[in-house]
Amino acid sequence: MHKCKHNYEILLFIVPLRPYIPRMNEYLRTAIKAAIEGGKAIMEVYATEFDVELKGDDSPLTQADKNCNDVINTFLEKTPFPIISEENKQTDYAERKDWDTCWIVDPLDGTKEFIKRNGEFTVNIALVKNGEPKLGVIYVPVSKTLYFTDASGEGSQKIELDDLDGAVEEIISDATPIQPAASSIPVKVVGSRSHLNDATKGYIEGLGKEVEIVSKGSSLKFCLVAEGNAHVYPRFAPTMEWDTAAGDAICRAVGIEVIDQQTQKPLRYNKENLLNPYFLVTS
Repeated sequence: MHKCKHNYEILLFIVPLRPYIPRMNEYLRTAIKAAIEGGKAIMEVYATEFDVELKGDDSPLTQADKNCNDVINTFLEKTPFPIISEENKQTDYAERKDWDTCWIVDPLDGTKEFIKRNGEFTVNIALVKNGEPKLGVIYVPVSKTLYFTDASGEGSQKIELDDLDGAVEEIISDATPIQPAASSIPVKVVGSRSHLNDATKGYIEGLGKEVEIVSKGSSLKFCLVAEGNAHVYPRFAPTMEWDTAAGDAICRAVGIEVIDQQTQKPLRYNKENLLNPYFLVTS
């Protein structure tokens, strides 16, 4: 409390600033390091004859999912933000609804691909603010390929790593910007080569153009569109927020929209129900 010369009392209130935008570079470096180290934990299990469990929803779970999650948590728990992860115990929405910023993590996206040993599985880490993904990191442990948003959220980058222990600052500076493809024929649609559900078939038929189906596992589907190897990704089947948040961030940063097919607005995150609606990824 201070007094001015007229003897009036002036109250000074110091309001702490939320550590968000000014420190995005720091959070990006943390997420990249967490993804790479988590990927190392995955590859240690990948090299063994690992066991497969079934979770309550009959989805597969391996020791790699658990180990990677533990590694990522050690990094993200040092930040000011809580974590939503597929392998963490989920916090009740009564508490989550008050989170304006949080991490959303899938430590091993594409466990079925991991079990098949086809290499198309990823580590997904996103930072979400007020329901919107602002930062995204996707790491592919087998190919050592890393995708990530700029700290500004105004672009996305890609790099194939030679040294997994290299400085994160060098990784960021050496990465190459990615950008989506211009419209062309055939229209490249991300989907399954072996089967498409009726909703996806109907969407493709509605394009009324020559179509080429492009297939990838896990969150690499988002990367196909973001880096110009596909034009559109219709996802008319169930996904969870941790399946999409990192890929959504990477797409949004290059001008690709990820549209909720119920509201026709961008997907939202940290919802009461963490199940996503059907969505469409398109420029």
